[in-house]
Amino acid sequence: MISKVLIICTLLLIPLIVKANIDDQCLACICQVESGCRPLGCTWDVYSNSCGYYQLKQGYWQDCGSPGGSLEACAADKSCSDRCVRAYLQRYGTRCTGGRTPSCQDYARIHNGGPRGCTSSGTLSYGKRVSSCYSG
Repeated sequence: MISKVLIICTLLLIPLIVKANIDDQCLACICQVESGCRPLGCTWDVYSNSCGYYQLKQGYWQDCGSPGGSLEACAADKSCSDRCVRAYLQRYGTRCTGGRTPSCQDYARIHNGGPRGCTSSGTLSYGKRVSSCYSG
C-alpha cells in the first residue's frame, strides 16, 4: 500500500518539476541584467552581500543547495552560479504561477524578489528588463 501511495505522489509531482525548467536564453538574460554576465565581487546590497554573475545572496545560495563550498566561491564560478540559479528556480518556479509553466519574466521576478517574487509589484521593472533581452 505504501509503495502505491509513493508512486502516485511521485507521479503527481513530475509535472511540477518538468514545468519549472528555465531555458538557457532566459538564464543568460538574467545574468546579463545582474552583472553584464561578469564575476563581480561581493558588495553590500540591502541588508546583505550580493555576489558574482547573478548577484547571489546567502539565503538564495542556501535555498539552491549551497553548491561550491561557499557563497563567494560559487558566485565567482559561472558553472556553479548557473546550477544554483537553476536549482533555486526549479524549487520556486511554480509557487506563484498557479501551476502554469513559468515564463522568463516569472523566473526573473522570482530570482529578483524571492519565492513569490512574480506576484510582487516591486519586481515588475526587473522582469521587464530581463524580458527585453529575451526573445524566446
